[in-house]
Amino acid sequence: MQMAVQQTLVPVDEATLQAVATEEKMDLDTLQARVQNGEVVIWGEADGAVKPTAIGTGLRTKVNANIGTSPDFSNLEDELDKLHAALTVGSDTIMDLSISGDIDRIRREIRAACDVPLGIVPIYQAAIEAQQRYGSIDKMTVDQIFEVIERQAADGVDFMTLHCGVTRRSVAALDSSERVCGIVSRGGSMLAKWMEDNNAENPLYEHYDRLLAILRRYGVSASLGDGLRPGAVADGSDRGQISETQVLGELVLRARESGVQVFVEGPGHIPLDQIAGNVILQKRLCHNAPFYVLGPIVTDIAPGYDHITSAIGGALCAAAGADYLCYVTPAEHLGLPTTDDVVEGVITARIAAHAADIVKGVPGAAQWDEQMSRARRDLDWTTMTELAIDPGEVIRRRGERASLDPAACSMCGKFCSMKIDQTRHHAGT
Repeated sequence: MQMAVQQTLVPVDEATLQAVATEEKMDLDTLQARVQNGEVVIWGEADGAVKPTAIGTGLRTKVNANIGTSPDFSNLEDELDKLHAALTVGSDTIMDLSISGDIDRIRREIRAACDVPLGIVPIYQAAIEAQQRYGSIDKMTVDQIFEVIERQAADGVDFMTLHCGVTRRSVAALDSSERVCGIVSRGGSMLAKWMEDNNAENPLYEHYDRLLAILRRYGVSASLGDGLRPGAVADGSDRGQISETQVLGELVLRARESGVQVFVEGPGHIPLDQIAGNVILQKRLCHNAPFYVLGPIVTDIAPGYDHITSAIGGALCAAAGADYLCYVTPAEHLGLPTTDDVVEGVITARIAAHAADIVKGVPGAAQWDEQMSRARRDLDWTTMTELAIDPGEVIRRRGERASLDPAACSMCGKFCSMKIDQTRHHAGT
């Protein structure tokens, strides 16, 4: 039995709660109770610039899209194009992972153009500024890290990925295992290297109360990052991953006690048979905090197709109880995604999320499929197009391979099973 924790109530105004309850088709009292016990996180405000959006128990599985510059491709306009494309095809949230250029300006421009919740990873900017200022990430100071965190919070971001679970204890557990790919999290690797070179504990863990005070002051949610997540299916559920998860569970309780909304990130590469167990373990160790998964990717052999390998894992993971999927694009492991990659990544992750929502009994999920099935039965192409998760793709493919029979598609033409079945029923009346 889990220990009861004294919890500071998270302030969410009634109008925002009602907007989320209406959107999610959930009883208002149930939603409010889940917010207060930490099972649901809400961002945005009903009368604000950011659309009210929630993740957690009983809600529609949400999808995040990552954008941001790299040292090889640092163009703000390209990232704004990706932002608009992701929003157009239905991404629920955005994360800015920029690591080059004027990072402050890039973040502020993305924030101004983004009407959905926006996340950030502070350790990236802190490490890059240390490199620029001192010539080495290892000379990054604790005060500099927290100055960056406060600067980003003041810019109005909604959540931050914080690798607080990369501690001396959890890194030692990882190093004692026979891991194939080591630390694959960029933020996790930066912190682990800094800790080793400075013979010091992770500042985000050691000064966690200072971190929570900043988050509380600016109303920013903590996304406790999985800096030791497995980056190969052979590494799934190993000592490093589980040791970090135990630390994150402790930190969930401390965040709740401080009145900071908190959720937990999950593994990146996990074989199929470990997915359900990982969700159960994560929810148990982290006190049923909303679970945000990076994929998970279920096989390592498909570079160029990892939007598909992650959709397989994401659907199973969400069906088992995960609440929030980070998209993976076809460019994962290969290069910075293009705008087209972003679109494909969002659509693929949304399909996985919806497939899980049918299993979870999320209100409206199965009904959407039934409406599509009825339109397909009736050969109602207008309604099929309107109901499709990507109407533009339906129009494009229908146009490329038009049938001589406009009522059918060019796969079967006049031998369409739906048409044949219709005549069967008509003949019997």
